[in-house]
Amino acid sequence: MSVFDWLEGVPLPNGASPYDVVEIRYKNNRKAYVRSPQAVTAHVGDVVVIDLQPGHDVGVVSLTGELVKSQLKLRKIKDDHELKRIARKATTEDLALWHEARQREDATMKESRAIIKRLNISMKLTDVEYQGDNTRATFYYIAEQRVDFRDLVRELASTFDIRIDMRQIGARQEAARIGGIGVCGRELCCTSWLKDFRSVSTGAARYQQLSLNPGKLAGQCGKLKCCLNFELDQYVEAVKEFPSPNAKIKTPKGKAVVFKMDIFKRLVYFLQLGEQGSSPIAMNVEDANELIAASAKGEVVGSLASYEMEEEVEEVDTTFGNVVGQESLTRFDEAKRKKRRKGKRRPKGGSSAAPQGGAKSSSGDAKSSGRRPSRNRGRGRKKGGDGASKPQSS
Repeated sequence: MSVFDWLEGVPLPNGASPYDVVEIRYKNNRKAYVRSPQAVTAHVGDVVVIDLQPGHDVGVVSLTGELVKSQLKLRKIKDDHELKRIARKATTEDLALWHEARQREDATMKESRAIIKRLNISMKLTDVEYQGDNTRATFYYIAEQRVDFRDLVRELASTFDIRIDMRQIGARQEAARIGGIGVCGRELCCTSWLKDFRSVSTGAARYQQLSLNPGKLAGQCGKLKCCLNFELDQYVEAVKEFPSPNAKIKTPKGKAVVFKMDIFKRLVYFLQLGEQGSSPIAMNVEDANELIAASAKGEVVGSLASYEMEEEVEEVDTTFGNVVGQESLTRFDEAKRKKRRKGKRRPKGGSSAAPQGGAKSSSGDAKSSGRRPSRNRGRGRKKGGDGASKPQSS
C-alpha cells in the first residue's frame, strides 16, 4: 500500500537539507529503505539501481522526504550504516535486464514445484522473486516443520544457473504478499497497513460472543482473522461486569443457567432447566448479579418472570425506497399519461349529449368559447420540390 505524502510541496525550513533515506518498492509491495547520495536526486516513481555488494537490484521509489522517518520508526529499522545505497538511476540496459528477470519467475516457480514434488520435500513454494541483475533468486516457502533443503538448493542452482536464497514465511506473510479482498469488502489489513502479526486465539471469539465456526472466523490465510484482536480489549473490559457463564440461580422449579449474554444491550439470558419448550428469560446485568449472589447464599428466587425485560423490536420498513438516487428510465411516461387523462376528461356538466342546433353546434361552440373556427387557409408552404403548395386567395 502506497503512503500518501501529505508533506509533498511543503518547503523545508531555511538551512534544512532533505532527508537522504527513501523508500523503495519491489515485487508484491515488498519495501525496503535505502540511502540516496547527493549525486542522485530521487523522486517518487523513479526506477533506481541499488548496490547490494555483490550484485545490484532494481526498484521503484515510493516515498521520499520526512515521512520516511516515521516509516522507519514504525517498522523498527535503524538509520545506520547497514542501509543499502542507491548507485544510480536505471538505464535502458538495466530496465531490459530487469524485465527479463521478471519474465523468468513464473516458469521458475512451476519447474521448482515439480522438483520439490519429485524430491518429496514437505514444503509449499509460494513465490519466486529474481534480483534485478538476474543473478540471484529468492524462494519463499511455507513448511510446518524444519526442512532440510540442501539437495533442493543444489538442484535449483544447477538447473537455473543462479544463486539461491531460501526464505521461510508464515501463512499470514503469504497472504500479505499475495493480497486480496476480505469479507468486509476492503483490502486485507496485512497487505495494506498491518505489519505486526500477533497471535489470535479462540478466546478472542469467546469474549466477543461469536460462534466458533472455522469457516467464518478464518481469513484467507486459513488462520483466525487478525481483526478479532482489534476490539478485544473493549470486550474484556465490558465482560467484567457480566456474570460467569457457569453461574446458576435457584428457583422453585429448579436451577436456571446462563444461556447467553448480549454485551451491547447489557442483557443476560437465563434458561430454566427441567422445563421443555421454555424460552430464555432476559434481564439486566445488575438484576442478574443480585440474583446470582442471593442464590449463592442459599436463597431461592421466587420467579424470574418478574425480572424479565421486554426486548424492543425494531420495525423494519419493507417498502421499496430508491436509495441510489438514480433517475427512473420511465420518468417521462408519467407526464404523457397525465396529458392523455386530462384530454379525455369530461366537461363539468356531466352531459355527453350533442348540443342543440344540429350542424351549427360546431360553429356555435367555437363562438361561445371565444375561439375562431379553424379554416383551411393552406398557409403551409414546403421548402423546395415541385409539389410546393401555393397560398389560396381568399
